[in-house]
Amino acid sequence: MKLKFCGAAGTTTGSQHLLEVNGKKILLDCGLYQGRRQDAYKVNCCFPHFDPKDVDVVVLSHAHIDHSGNLPNLTKSGFTGNIHATFATRDLCTIMLADSAHIQEYDVQWLNKKLEKEGKPPVDPLYRKEDAEKCLRQFVTSGYGRPMPICDGVTMTFFDAGHILGAAQVLLEIEDKEDGGKKKRLLFSGDVGRGDNEILHDPVAVEDVDFVLMESTYGGREHELPTGALDDVAEVLERSLKRGGKVLIPAFAVERTQQILYVLHRLFEDGRLEKVPVYVDSPLAVGATEIFRLHPECFNDDVYSFLFEDKKDPFVFEGLRLVRAVNESKKLNEKDENCIIISASGMCEAGRIRHHLKNGIGDPKNTIFFVGYCADNTLGRFIRDGKEEVNIFGKPFKVRANVEIVDSFSGHADHSELLDYFHAMTGPKKKVWLVHGEPTRSEALCEALRETHDGDVDVAELGAEVEF
Repeated sequence: MKLKFCGAAGTTTGSQHLLEVNGKKILLDCGLYQGRRQDAYKVNCCFPHFDPKDVDVVVLSHAHIDHSGNLPNLTKSGFTGNIHATFATRDLCTIMLADSAHIQEYDVQWLNKKLEKEGKPPVDPLYRKEDAEKCLRQFVTSGYGRPMPICDGVTMTFFDAGHILGAAQVLLEIEDKEDGGKKKRLLFSGDVGRGDNEILHDPVAVEDVDFVLMESTYGGREHELPTGALDDVAEVLERSLKRGGKVLIPAFAVERTQQILYVLHRLFEDGRLEKVPVYVDSPLAVGATEIFRLHPECFNDDVYSFLFEDKKDPFVFEGLRLVRAVNESKKLNEKDENCIIISASGMCEAGRIRHHLKNGIGDPKNTIFFVGYCADNTLGRFIRDGKEEVNIFGKPFKVRANVEIVDSFSGHADHSELLDYFHAMTGPKKKVWLVHGEPTRSEALCEALRETHDGDVDVAELGAEVEF
């Protein structure tokens, strides 16, 4: 058996890992590398580590674009096999890949202007919306815990990863015909959730694992707050709404928005927060919320009970308005009322949140409430870090609004939680490869695992191929 690290090795983006067994090639994830536009285009367009036509089957861990986003390009480039995913992952991909296609087309417009100035020929987008739609025709779905043969001598089973709706750990049970038919079990973690998620189940502990391909996003780093910090959220919102202004919540469209909606529903229902109008201003978030309702199999016991025993929609409550139309979004900036606006993107780098910040960041009655991670050099990070003035749409704005932060909603396990996850799985775990982490994060987790585990632990290198 051979394993080649084709992406998300030495970085947290562009997840792609190619497994070769019994003469077949299995691609685990096919994500987009996300970075500077020109660099990202060069990495994503050509699949430098393999030929798409040679891939026999794809197994997708979850719908996040850094794991799924290059699938339309893969199929456009000649891959004709099945794409295996959970039911919820497939449904989320229907909207997320279409949204990604829209971004590809927009980014190429920017890139072609730059190329024209340099006297170079224009380029095409990685893929268009019709490519995203065609790609979905190759999806084959199955539920958690349901073994499925995917190619000669390989059976796949999904286990809940507790990361986002439908996210899965991928267990491959392999009868290695090149090694006398010996049976081996390889686990690909995908992205691992924290546990005690507001909506989802905890990650499942998989049994009898021989080899592990594991994420390391938060190696060496601990989250500031535990999950489910309802009291912290309630205190921030109560304090913010007393000022009489708007509460602007930059939030990722998938998972984070739905977590916030459920928390708000609980707080309003329990009388812990005075009811005010709540607006979800993101077409992608609105679509994702509709998909969440279709998949109660992913909900934890509390949300499941809320839905079926209390007969209440976890994500809908009195005073909630889901905003799709641009004109309606613009009217929110004209409102002078106590309200909460949840809008994408979570890092404030794109989407409608930038318009709300432009109109509200200078008012001391308003609050900008961060509930998630913001990468370095993003507008969200500048505001979080206390910059007195920021650029929005190329113009400077004074930050007079209050800034609040609650970091309990991360979808990724931190260092201690990753160690707990690893030690909860059983089996010899003879070999471990760490992926999906910046070098310092992967090395920190690698060192910690070596101190507590007898098997080999290595940090994967991009382009490297290993036999096992």
